[in-house]
Amino acid sequence: MVKAANSRGDAPGTPPPTRILVVGGGYVGMYTALGLQRKLRSGEAEITVVTPEPYMTYQPFLPEAAAGSISPRHVVVPLRRVLDRCRIVIGEARRIDHAKRTATVTTLATAEEGTGDIEIEYDELVLAPGSVSRTLPIPGLADYGIGFKTVEEAIGLRNHVIEQMDIASSTRDPEIRAAALTFVFVGGGYAGVEALGELEDMARYAARYYHNVKPEDMKWVLVEASDRILPEVGPEMGTYTVRELRRRNIDVRLETRLDSCENRVAVLSDGSRFPTRTIVWTAGVKPHPVLAATDLPRNDRGRLACTAFLTIEGVEHAWAAGDAAAVPDITAAESGATCAPNAQHAVRQAKQLADNLVAALRDEVLTEYAHKYVGSVASLGLHKGVAHVYGRKLKGYPAWFMHRAYHLSRVPTFNRKMRVLAEWTLSGLFKREIVSLGSLEHPRAEFELAAGGHRPHLPPPPTPDPPKDSQG
Repeated sequence: MVKAANSRGDAPGTPPPTRILVVGGGYVGMYTALGLQRKLRSGEAEITVVTPEPYMTYQPFLPEAAAGSISPRHVVVPLRRVLDRCRIVIGEARRIDHAKRTATVTTLATAEEGTGDIEIEYDELVLAPGSVSRTLPIPGLADYGIGFKTVEEAIGLRNHVIEQMDIASSTRDPEIRAAALTFVFVGGGYAGVEALGELEDMARYAARYYHNVKPEDMKWVLVEASDRILPEVGPEMGTYTVRELRRRNIDVRLETRLDSCENRVAVLSDGSRFPTRTIVWTAGVKPHPVLAATDLPRNDRGRLACTAFLTIEGVEHAWAAGDAAAVPDITAAESGATCAPNAQHAVRQAKQLADNLVAALRDEVLTEYAHKYVGSVASLGLHKGVAHVYGRKLKGYPAWFMHRAYHLSRVPTFNRKMRVLAEWTLSGLFKREIVSLGSLEHPRAEFELAAGGHRPHLPPPPTPDPPKDSQG
């Protein structure tokens, strides 16, 4: 293990700059670092951001990226451009020893160097690694499940759906055709409902270009373990959403679980069986595993125990917000309530965290985080949506328009806003793109064939093929 270099060579008598380590480059990580570099004076602090990817993903746009309404490049924000006064380290934080003020990090170069992980020393810690998909020990899920949390997964799913339509169009086997045209989504929250709504809308449009695939040939299934979907928009709008999805011939199964998906057969708790080549898992998230590799206090759900000032309880010089943090909701009527782990809170918490951290460095008064949840909006496809904002309930086109307007105002940087707006404008003037770029998953396939190798099985399945069975 080696120690990362720290530039501490200040003039005699001048206090060295405070070393601030931000773990995570998502909403909280990026917005906190952005606030710090704007508010801190030159030489007052050194900000290091450790993140596994060199960009921040604006996740509310993932469904539209999957549907082809937005280019994948415009769903992400390059951290090096935005955080030009920060040191960006592309890597994974493996352990954090706050008692010693050190973080153990694996970078892209550590395996090549053969010297082991690096240690980064810090004075102030901002822990915002976000969350990861929460999975269950369901047989076959690890082999055939597709996530929907990253831009790579969104684009991969788009390619996959179009490829299944290609398979269905060209096969002579009715069982393979039926499995290719069956799409099962597990999870009735934002991610699952919006992804299903956008992709079903896209596939319905794409079907007009297939001579033997019609929208009614496709079977879309939404599986939700609770008795309603989209709880954030309220029971009335949730009921409307179920009704709207079923009107589009989408099979919504409430109070139902996925029991197995072995051999590409989705078996539900109500006894239903669906041979399928597409199982999208969006059934919630859990705190990032790095939280368990720290000496910081956590609550019973594994999130960091925080104060309303966004400091970690009982610990000095440690801060947290977003999905990884259990932040008290001081605006809630009931005591002990915590802020929901969503983007609406994360962006606002990051701004308050940056303000409080700067205030702490300057021995000023800290401010409690307080934000009353204003409501939610969700897209169900082109020109379709639901919203419950400031007590007002909207559905259909007005809700869809509000969804786009709200997220356009929230996506970071003026550059991204204009690019997204331009793409929306152009998509309203021209036809949708329905091209699958599945070869992106195997970019060297053509060259390997030319060099004397063998072309891999095309189109590539989402996971390795099992032994062939009667389900195809």
